[in-house]
This record gives sequence, structure tokens and C-alpha cells, in this order.
Amino acid sequence: MTAKKPFGLPSVKLILIAAVAGVLAGAAAVYVKEEGYGNGNAQTAALSSDCEGAKDHSAALTPFTKGQVAAMVAAQKPVSLQNVSFNGPEGKPLSVQDFAGKTVLLNLWATWCIPCREEMPALNALQKEMGSDKFEVVAVNIDTGDDEKPKAFRTDYGIDALGYYRDGTMGAFNALKKNGLAFGLPVTLLVGPKGCLLSAMNGPAAWDSEDAKGLIKAAIGS
Repeated sequence: MTAKKPFGLPSVKLILIAAVAGVLAGAAAVYVKEEGYGNGNAQTAALSSDCEGAKDHSAALTPFTKGQVAAMVAAQKPVSLQNVSFNGPEGKPLSVQDFAGKTVLLNLWATWCIPCREEMPALNALQKEMGSDKFEVVAVNIDTGDDEKPKAFRTDYGIDALGYYRDGTMGAFNALKKNGLAFGLPVTLLVGPKGCLLSAMNGPAAWDSEDAKGLIKAAIGS
């Protein structure tokens, strides 16, 4: 099947949205009402003394949060995301802790969220170019219901480099929202090798831009 081009917003407009988001700190995100179900109560995005060292790492990245990723805000507190959980490609339960040793760009998205859909090919391109044993884009779909829509979207739009991660309960989103890290979609968090939050953004970005790649290179120390 021939991959479709991203629909809705042209890529140039996505770049403009990302630039505006840098000024408005993520106001381009699609607001999501907190759901009263899911496993959010079992998940945590908690203050942790184990993440004290991440503060310096986060501060060192500030010069790289510019241009298309200017809306990335450095973590102000030592927050561990290790217990934020979702399902892996085979439906196996996973958590951020399973990616220990890697820098992770954790992105939550849904098929009904137009900015999410528009930025997904860019996230795919970033993973294709920079994915390694040191870095992974972990894009978690939070559509409720079955897998039909997210899998069809991935096929139709040629999303072939990203692992298939799912949380149909919205527990991961609710856990982030309760800790003030998410108010809408898409939401993207840069997570260090120990599962500690480095920076976060609400709203879309041009993740295949040179600005984004520069931020990731700085985060993984290459």
C-alpha cells in the first residue's frame, strides 16, 4: 500500500505551530478531559531523590531548546517516570523502566488528534535516523477501544520505524496529567537513561528538524 502524506495541516504550518508553541508553551495541544478509568492510579510520575542528578543534565540542555523545539521546558523538580506504563508491540506490559540505559523521547498521541497525526511522520523520521541502543522514540497511542484505528493509521501513513506502543486505558496520560506534565495531546517528554524527566512539551513539533536532532544529540552526549 502506498503511504499517504500527512493530512490536515501542511508541514510548513506544523513548523509554524511548533514555533508558536515555543512562545505559548504548548498552547497548540489538543485539550483532553481526564477520564475516570484506566490504571492511572497505579502509575506514578513522582518526585524522586534518585533523579536529583538529572537536574544538571536538564539544565545543560537548555541552550538546545530553541527553534522548532523551543517549547520544551526543562524539568524544575527531580521527577521519576519509571513507573509510567503501557503495552509493547506484542501486547506485553512495559514501563519506562524497561528502557533503562536509553534516552527516550516519550510521546503520547491519538488518531483523533490532528496535531498528533501531523507530527507522527516526523517522529518516525527521527527514530529512523537517530534510533540506537542509546536513544528511542517511544510513541504511545492512547485511543480507547481496539487496535484497528491506530494500526490502520500506521499502515496508511508509512509509520514503519516506531515501535507499536499502546495504552487504551489512558492510564499513562492520566498519570502525567495528575502530576502537571500533560493537559492535552500531543505531549512529549524527554527522559534520561535512569527514567528521570529532563524536559517536556505540550503541543506538536517538527521532530525531524535540525533543532530537534541537535537536542537529542545533546541529550545522549554525542
